[in-house]
Amino acid sequence: MANLLVGPYHARIAAQSTPTPATVQRTYLTLTVLSTLAASFIWGINTLFLLDAGLSNTQAFAANAFFTVGSMVFEVPTGVVADVRGRKLSFLLGAATLFVSTLLYLYLWDVSAPFWAWAAASAFLGLGFTFFTGAVEAWLVDALNHTGFTGALDAVFAKAQVVAGASMLLGSVAGGFVAQWTSLGVPYFIRAALLVLTFGVAFFMMHDLGFTPAQSTGPVDEVKRVLRGSIDNGWKNRPVRWLMLSAPFTMGVMVYAFYAMQPYLLQLYGDPTAYGVAGLAAAIVAGAQIVGGLSVPLVRKSFQYRTQALLFATTVSAGALVFIGLTSSLFVAIGFLVIWGLVFAAAMPMRQAYINGLIESEQRATVLSFDALMGSSGGVALQPLLGRSADVWGYSTSYFISGAVQLFALPFILLAKRERSPSDLTADPAQPSDSPPA
Repeated sequence: MANLLVGPYHARIAAQSTPTPATVQRTYLTLTVLSTLAASFIWGINTLFLLDAGLSNTQAFAANAFFTVGSMVFEVPTGVVADVRGRKLSFLLGAATLFVSTLLYLYLWDVSAPFWAWAAASAFLGLGFTFFTGAVEAWLVDALNHTGFTGALDAVFAKAQVVAGASMLLGSVAGGFVAQWTSLGVPYFIRAALLVLTFGVAFFMMHDLGFTPAQSTGPVDEVKRVLRGSIDNGWKNRPVRWLMLSAPFTMGVMVYAFYAMQPYLLQLYGDPTAYGVAGLAAAIVAGAQIVGGLSVPLVRKSFQYRTQALLFATTVSAGALVFIGLTSSLFVAIGFLVIWGLVFAAAMPMRQAYINGLIESEQRATVLSFDALMGSSGGVALQPLLGRSADVWGYSTSYFISGAVQLFALPFILLAKRERSPSDLTADPAQPSDSPPA
């Protein structure tokens, strides 16, 4: 009788421990919620934090540019870590590095450190995020393939965008008001605590599925092998290359527009200490992410090709930035900020699905990291330049310039569209379409 009972019991345990597409998505969404909540707790007040530490606008955005420099320098090496040693290890290293760099930021603020120290700390912070970029997305796609997932990747990325938007909404609003009620440093303490929680959850819930680390032939050979494969799958892959070349103009502008919105809204509001209003900027973008993620099924039905959606989103968001710069009304600026966030949020899952459909598992994290590196390169050049334009001509002019710069991404997206890539089609995988892009 005991054996009869033990058999079904072990069968149930085995069934519960067997990974499925649902459990993979649940883990992915949980990690997205925690990592976004931790990061966003300071997003609403980060620029104000730097200015409060004694930096000018130019220095504040130059510090952000050094963050982007760190991202550029470490993107591909950390992608290699994910592809060679495992995506879980990469995520854990990212959480630990962000914890240390967040505490370092607090120390620099407390002692009013010189600019060079902020530049170094920002580059170190960039290292932490590069352990995330590429690795998490690669982990998800490989784990879904391993568990027999047959749905559309757009839908999974859209779910992640919705929960990330909700987390960002909560974190940015809470961080803004916590800073207003206490000090600008307290949100950074809370962020550090949330990163500890994120590390613990990832340690127990995240398992590398559908990915087997290559047998070690020495670190140099491993790096060469993965980089060679990532170049073949990434830069030499023409559709991927064109989207990568569009990234400096879209992602570089996006980072500046997001962080400059904090002091700009306070300027339009007329109270430089209303940190809750500054947090509102991040909250609006978060809400737009939620709505944009939910609208992805509608976007897929509205556009036959993913590049068409990207062309539309790039054009409309650039126009929204121009109008943000032209207005002197807080409420009009907020309205165009909503439009900017909505179209960007609706298009990003389409871009992720397009690129992931063209790269192989073995180099996935490295290629995605290289794509992020291209976006970071735009931030390195554009953030200090746009920050300088804000110092000289004001925030409104810098937003006008930002919208114009973003339009330079359009030719590269058009070139990607002309490649007639299979992953460009938005049709359901179960009902493929053979008609090429126009």
